[in-house]
Amino acid sequence: MDSREEKELVKKAQADPEAFGRLYDEYYPKIFGYVLRRTASLEMTQDVVAETFLKALKNLPRFKWIGLFKNNSSFGAWLYRIAANEIVNFWRQKKPSLPLDDVREPESGGNLLEEISLAQEKLERHQDFLAVQREIQSLPEKYQAVLTLRFFEEKQIKEIAEILDKNEGTVKSLLHRGLKRLRDRLPPAEH
Repeated sequence: MDSREEKELVKKAQADPEAFGRLYDEYYPKIFGYVLRRTASLEMTQDVVAETFLKALKNLPRFKWIGLFKNNSSFGAWLYRIAANEIVNFWRQKKPSLPLDDVREPESGGNLLEEISLAQEKLERHQDFLAVQREIQSLPEKYQAVLTLRFFEEKQIKEIAEILDKNEGTVKSLLHRGLKRLRDRLPPAEH
């Protein structure tokens, strides 16, 4: 969806809440992925994403297209900002629990040893991800947000600045410091 189309859709949704459905369909997978990568908990993600879209719908009439630098701000950046705030609020209210790993039977039809090997590799990657996720969660919120947006959501510096309502220099500095702290905490193999 281009910015012109997004603006028209937001304008319609501000007048008619039923038009919000298209915005929801467009942004739900992105916001869900962002929150899941930040929390590593499906249950927490579902709660945070639901609250994010509820607040967005509730506050949509007050949404304005002016950002930090008086440039047009995107609706997506506004949603990411709400989601980031909701993650912080959720952690303040409830200590997050680590998710249980899904245990599935191998899908037969192929080589069982190959399937077991692939499952072990996937589990190791998942465990590495959870280890990195725990370390990211132990960092101050300002570093968590920029690291997740940059490396998991693959946002550009400019987009991160818009989402977090900070200037680009501050974002670069937070990324640099956050990565340094993360490297200092992780064993060399996980860098």
